[in-house]
Amino acid sequence: MKTAIIIHGMPSRDEYEHYPLCSQQHWLPWIKEQLEIKGITTNVPEMPEPYRPNYQNWKAVFEQFHIDKDTILVGHSCGAGFLVRWLSEHTIMVGKVMLVAPWIDPNHEERESVSDFFDFEIDLLLSDRANSVSIFISSDDESPILKTVEILEQTLKEYVVRKFENKGHFTLGDMGTDEFPELLEEIIK
Repeated sequence: MKTAIIIHGMPSRDEYEHYPLCSQQHWLPWIKEQLEIKGITTNVPEMPEPYRPNYQNWKAVFEQFHIDKDTILVGHSCGAGFLVRWLSEHTIMVGKVMLVAPWIDPNHEERESVSDFFDFEIDLLLSDRANSVSIFISSDDESPILKTVEILEQTLKEYVVRKFENKGHFTLGDMGTDEFPELLEEIIK
């Protein structure tokens, strides 16, 4: 039976104080509902202190779920970066991996906020342990996101890049909608 785990990103402290449920923001509830309609059990965990992510704490929450070759992994921004690190450190075969506007702090601009969250090497064989890896990027996203995608493109062996215009960071404010049919299409195809 297929399952999915969706990992949200890192809000600012101010954003978190106004909207504390990151797992209920942007397109995450919509994609969860769509996947469940298709019979895919979907979890969207609320990660601890998302405005100041700690890798070990996020890993503890993430690893509460069963992960195997039938697990679809979806991450947005810092959540996508978390998946890249977790998959780089584990040799488990997984299903599809969807990295939406992935961020690994390539310019080390957020060291105080993310401490050692991105202190890792991307495993060159990461894509060998997934049925597929898809990267979603919009040309008008911020430069650290675009740089992260460049790093992934130079490191991963096999992947698909879905390029968009005018979607920004794939947030409700940038997209103007909480629906993300292109992501759903990529997951179910």
